[in-house]
Amino acid sequence: MSRTDLISDSLTIIRNAGLVKKEDALIPYSSIVLTVCDILKKEGYIENYRKIDENKKQMIKVYLRYRNKKSVISSIKRVSKPSLRVYVDKFNIPRVLNGRGIAVLSTSKGVFTDKEARKLGIGGEVLLHVW
Repeated sequence: MSRTDLISDSLTIIRNAGLVKKEDALIPYSSIVLTVCDILKKEGYIENYRKIDENKKQMIKVYLRYRNKKSVISSIKRVSKPSLRVYVDKFNIPRVLNGRGIAVLSTSKGVFTDKEARKLGIGGEVLLHVW
């Protein structure tokens, strides 16, 4: 099966795993997905992740985080899609729920959260919103 948007597929797998209260989720490997997982771990939305090789396929195992038997991730949404890219400059970086959530941006210097991008003064493509 050909996948055109690995980030969107990965977010859907994480969202569905959280809804059924699974301990972990297995998502397809991509370097950008690995970077997004690193940001989610750093921001406290997931417990941990690790890259695994399963049947000659590389996958990422994401360990979800729960608080009081409820997923820490209330919502995770893809913003920029292959059919409609969303770019922002350094002055229009979105705030998610007035700073309670995060926006993940892909910039020319790497993948950053909205706070880091504002601090560095760079804009880019808005990949996703998490809260």
